Amino acid sequence: MLDIAMFREHADIIRADHDKRNLPHDNIDAVIRLDEEWRQARYDSDQLRKVRNEAARGIAGAKKSGDTAAADSIMAEVKTIGAQIDALTERADACLAERDALRMRVPNILHESVPVGEDDQKNTLHSLHGEKVELDFEPRTHNDLVEANGWVDLGRGAKVAGSRFYFLMGDLARLEMALQQYTANFLVERGYTLVQPPLMMNREAYEGVTDLADFETVMYGVEPDKFYLIATSEHPLTAMRMDEIIEPAELPVKQVGISQCFRREVGAHGLSDRGIWRVHQFTKIEQIIICKPEDSWQHHEELFENALELWDSLGLHYRVVNICTGDMGSIAAKKYDLEAWLPGVSEYKEVVSCSNCTDYQANRLRMRYRTTDGNAAVHTLNSTAVATSRALVAIIEQNQLEDGRVRVPEVLQAYMGGQEVLQSL
Repeated sequence: MLDIAMFREHADIIRADHDKRNLPHDNIDAVIRLDEEWRQARYDSDQLRKVRNEAARGIAGAKKSGDTAAADSIMAEVKTIGAQIDALTERADACLAERDALRMRVPNILHESVPVGEDDQKNTLHSLHGEKVELDFEPRTHNDLVEANGWVDLGRGAKVAGSRFYFLMGDLARLEMALQQYTANFLVERGYTLVQPPLMMNREAYEGVTDLADFETVMYGVEPDKFYLIATSEHPLTAMRMDEIIEPAELPVKQVGISQCFRREVGAHGLSDRGIWRVHQFTKIEQIIICKPEDSWQHHEELFENALELWDSLGLHYRVVNICTGDMGSIAAKKYDLEAWLPGVSEYKEVVSCSNCTDYQANRLRMRYRTTDGNAAVHTLNSTAVATSRALVAIIEQNQLEDGRVRVPEVLQAYMGGQEVLQSL
């Protein structure tokens, strides 16, 4: 969430950002009003405490001098002060809780370079990468290829767990593991610490990294312990420093997380109905950076370049888009998406998101670093390296052969014992 100082000192900036997003100002105005009421209630209760303390000294002095009448008079005057203080404290607490609940709903301030547009159709093209696949035969979708080769068993996955769960089989399972190992090594060699996070989080930690009011519908809850299965390792890796003051010498924190991810989301009909593009359980390798505010935009480009170099090394064709105001969520200040070309459906589809969340998550997590002027919020950044199920789809469709087999990307062959082509079961 935004620092309360933004509402007090720069409300015009927040309002201008809402105008870019085509959002009303109601929550901004309510936060400012509740903040003023909270501060007034706090001030009034403090003044009454001073009166009560002064009265207590007067009563003590009167009693000490034997002036019982004066003591009784003072006590009569301040008789209701305790109740007034309690009422003001209750009012202040209520205003603070309502104010901060609304602050959680006010989105981050967008970077000035974010294009203005009402929906994803207004995202702007940033760059194109790799050679677009030109097959001399009719391309098949990954759905057809995985079924024909026996690499995915969706039917039995549905039988034991439900729709959009699956068994990954044979050479495709081996390729998925190769992709994990290659990606982890790729980032470790660039100075990132490998982390395997918990696969569940409590509500407080989850509310620190995302807007549960919007996101909770796509998550799996774990009862009766009130945990959530993680939707990405970004969430526990970012939250692991909540309620901490980080020493400047520790920054930047650079991590690569590998985890299973769980999402209830269903998606649109068509490509998402079959295969492994949109599923409830998948593996993702995520990049995380926690840094000083003045370094965050440099690190955003670093995460972006890591993703580009990784996907370039896989020999795949993709494009990069700059996400516009109408397609941006509430957490990020700027986001790039990488979209891989899928010849089977003749479409580009998202495979990577790279975001700078500035101090938005840090404020929610109460995560700060020590400075000479006091403690200040860090900035948090994240980027997909590889969501393996989607990367497998891009590899399958772009590297398919006419006989239905699939070429293994050259950089992954060493992780599969030199194998160059995936074999069917």
